[in-house]
Amino acid sequence: MPVFTRNTIDGKDISCDVCIIGSGAGGATLAAGLAEQGLDVVMLEAGNYDTQKDFDMDEARAFQERYQEKGLRATDDLSITILQGTGVGGSTTINWTSCFRTPKVILDLWQERHGVDSLSEEILAPHFDAVEKRLSVHEWPTDMMNANNQTLWNGAKSLGWKVEPLRRNVKGCVNSGYCGMGCPADAKQGMLLTYIPDALDKGMRLFANTVAERLVETNGKITKIEAKVTGTDTTFVIRPKVCVSACGAINGPALFLRSGINDNGLVGRRTFLHPVTGLAAIFQDPVNGWYGAPQSVSSHEFIDRGSDKIGFFLEHAPTHPVLSATASSGFGVSQQRFMQNLYRASFVIALHVDGILDSDQGGRVTVASNGRVNLSYPISAQMKEGFKESMKRMVELSLAAGAADTMSLHSTPIHISSMDQIGQLETAEYGAL
Repeated sequence: MPVFTRNTIDGKDISCDVCIIGSGAGGATLAAGLAEQGLDVVMLEAGNYDTQKDFDMDEARAFQERYQEKGLRATDDLSITILQGTGVGGSTTINWTSCFRTPKVILDLWQERHGVDSLSEEILAPHFDAVEKRLSVHEWPTDMMNANNQTLWNGAKSLGWKVEPLRRNVKGCVNSGYCGMGCPADAKQGMLLTYIPDALDKGMRLFANTVAERLVETNGKITKIEAKVTGTDTTFVIRPKVCVSACGAINGPALFLRSGINDNGLVGRRTFLHPVTGLAAIFQDPVNGWYGAPQSVSSHEFIDRGSDKIGFFLEHAPTHPVLSATASSGFGVSQQRFMQNLYRASFVIALHVDGILDSDQGGRVTVASNGRVNLSYPISAQMKEGFKESMKRMVELSLAAGAADTMSLHSTPIHISSMDQIGQLETAEYGAL
């Protein structure tokens, strides 16, 4: 259905107290709170309204239908792929259920550097408690971690590194491993099953497959939203008292830029991606990393590397075929060999925490003349150093866990099977692509 709503809409002009653009974590949580207070809320979502019956564990279809730009959203040089959800629930419908509270060090940074003093750990604690209760966030039992995550656990324990089970927003999880395609068991407690139903029950009107094309500003206030039903010529107008952009750090700035709203010239700037490097570790025994909770363990051993270096944390990614084939650097015969060993492969990833250093300006969202969203993301010298260090630590971790071979994702992969070979990473190239 191009439009989903629990109310009847007459005509093409819709008035409301609040119009929220985007149905992901931010928009849905806000919508539920506003609707609970009796406000008339309208929500616009550019993607589909898919439910359990649509989540058939077909990886190829999921990328086509539930990811931004069919899973091909990337920076303008194609060096960083951005796996971002689309559809009701946003990325919470297709994420891997890892739930972190905003760390105190980040909240302190926001306060000290940017003057945001209303988001301290103490102020946010009861709100975190309430959200975690509604989303059924709890620590995943270590005896239920899959073999893929077990390698991270074993390697970190062997090396004496910090490692802890992750907290996941699941209830009645069947441990299928197909979280990234939409939960086939309705166990993932994302926005689709929590705050959006809460808001709908209180009268919110939800329009799926509806793109907010342009905001109209009058005297510093958004007075009109021009919307279009995807794949049709149907357009209509929302006239809200208040407009909320909750469509993400990429689509949100793009919407403002399309609307000509950029008085200070800063819209779209300072976009941070937490770039990820990865390593494939090949074990003698089967890993079958596409089964079981995708991520259930994390190590923050290297999150703080000093004031002049970029830190990172370690997790394991699932090894579903499409995702793995896309991540691998080979093609032809080399990729065939890589895929033949996929059942023995474990994927460790390092997520780099950009935006901490004073010199780090991040990337920039722009909009091309044809309306396409672009994102540039320059790789700094500090980021390159972080990539090299994370590669070393991922090799060390995997070998400590018993890997027979490790393989970098360079265009010409670097194979390391013992720590005395790790010097190969010193002379390798790091940066975009």
